Amino acid sequence: MSDFFQFEADFVESLRCIPMQVRYKLDTCGVKLKLQHWHQLTQGERQSLVDLPCGTEAEVASYREHLQRMVVAHTGQAAGDLPVEAFPAWMNEMTIPVSVREKATETGVELTLEQWRSLSPIQRFVLIKLSRSGHENSNFLPALKEFQLV
Repeated sequence: MSDFFQFEADFVESLRCIPMQVRYKLDTCGVKLKLQHWHQLTQGERQSLVDLPCGTEAEVASYREHLQRMVVAHTGQAAGDLPVEAFPAWMNEMTIPVSVREKATETGVELTLEQWRSLSPIQRFVLIKLSRSGHENSNFLPALKEFQLV
């Protein structure tokens, strides 16, 4: 999963922001990593968070432990916890979350259930994250285009 999204191209080479694939892993392992924590990590440490797998139960536990060890080494305390949902919205192919539907409509796109079902879990995750209120959503439309929904 080390492919970055095109809409992230302006910052992924330097890894100055947390890429979506890492944010996906953070939600999977239940760690709330703040941008200030991310900035304290070395380039190599950031890259390790991109590269390490986080799919199986063992990988998720290992990823979480690795991440928390690095954060503690830099800050003296662990990053916060996020609740881990047993069946997160991005795994649900049968329902388009309201925030995604509303954001798509705002941008002039009527997202169909068939389109939603055609997306990978990480693509659905991205659209959910980019459609949240209070989130800087300038990448929502570029993501829709990249996912060939527009």
